[in-house]
Amino acid sequence: MNILFVHQNMPGQYRELVQWLAAQGGHRLYFLTQRRNPPKFDGVETRVYAPHHRPAKDAYGLSKVWEEAVGNGYGAILAAQKIEAEDGFRPDIILGHVGWGELTFFKELWPDVPIIGFFEYYYSVKGGPVGFDPTDKISDHAPYLMHARNAVPLANIQTVDLGLSPTRWQRDRFPASFHDKIYVCHDGIRTDKLKPKSSAKLGLSRLGRDLTRTDEIVTYVTRNLEHTRGFHIFMRALPEILAQRPNARVLILGGNDVSYGAKSATPGGLRAQMEAEVGDRVDWGRVHFLGQVPYPDYQKLVQISRCHVYLTMPFVLSWSLLESMSMGATIVASDVAPVREAITHGETGLLVDFLDHNALARQVVEVVSNPRAYAHLGNAARQHVIDNYDFETKCLPEHIAQINALVPADKRIVFPSC
Repeated sequence: MNILFVHQNMPGQYRELVQWLAAQGGHRLYFLTQRRNPPKFDGVETRVYAPHHRPAKDAYGLSKVWEEAVGNGYGAILAAQKIEAEDGFRPDIILGHVGWGELTFFKELWPDVPIIGFFEYYYSVKGGPVGFDPTDKISDHAPYLMHARNAVPLANIQTVDLGLSPTRWQRDRFPASFHDKIYVCHDGIRTDKLKPKSSAKLGLSRLGRDLTRTDEIVTYVTRNLEHTRGFHIFMRALPEILAQRPNARVLILGGNDVSYGAKSATPGGLRAQMEAEVGDRVDWGRVHFLGQVPYPDYQKLVQISRCHVYLTMPFVLSWSLLESMSMGATIVASDVAPVREAITHGETGLLVDFLDHNALARQVVEVVSNPRAYAHLGNAARQHVIDNYDFETKCLPEHIAQINALVPADKRIVFPSC
């Protein structure tokens, strides 16, 4: 089968699927992306495209996202035309992310080629991160700006033959009229690779020794240290955690940029802001900011963790939560709807009020103090991910079945479970 993937930040949600298809052989796979120096996968032809147009910095706010989206969409079309002209490649199906407008014009180029679009998030001032923290002020313009962002999915629900959302909560953010056209299935977690490891160890140059599961390790992981992922709440909980557990060490993964939401006005970002706020109430010698680390080191960090903290406002569920569950971590997480879809309090993890840093501190201290009392949670969490999110046995068969339903019989992917 000829398959075209479209995602501006390759591989995105298609990391496992595209590699699995390439490993099967017999498929011609192309990937369109804006990412400079994208990863190289054997059996996958990658083409970097440029947007045909970008809006000016002072472009009208209510149409700026759409202006950028159509620039992305037409840039992707020009790249696709070039692939067809020069390589003779015409896809049998297109898989791509809807959010940046890249899929918008593909039906104009190839009307008969089916498209499965990834619908990640529908914007609103209700039910999501906007206004979730009562201390955050909502601009009078926010409802209109949020809804204006939805011009892209509103147009693309007509472009695609089928939609995909990774969780029910994300699907249900979209209008009810979308739901029958969007199937729910996660990208998939490699539970065969992401496992608990009692012998795991992680070296820190500051200590001059390895950290292991015998240490009192509290971990926090996010792409960037930001409000949406609760970094400020975690930092406010640190003084109590470190005071109650004088041997505990805190390992923090995450860059100092912003992926979602507004930037901190403090020079140095939210990290600098929170360091100033908690000040000398924290023993900084036991707090380790590791930045963004190679994937194997991230795995080791989770594997040695005695208590792993996952915080988020109501928003897109992070891969790191399910990956940490797969590695058998004992998790304390924020009690919000998208997290409750993956974690049941007292069964597969522990949930606390996102806004209550004192409750977070108390729960983390309890877990660190009594690891054996909570060890069953990590085991149950791993089993839950195996049963519901495993890439090879749960998610892959569903994705292939949905692809095969849209292509002729002689083009279908051969898979025993389909």
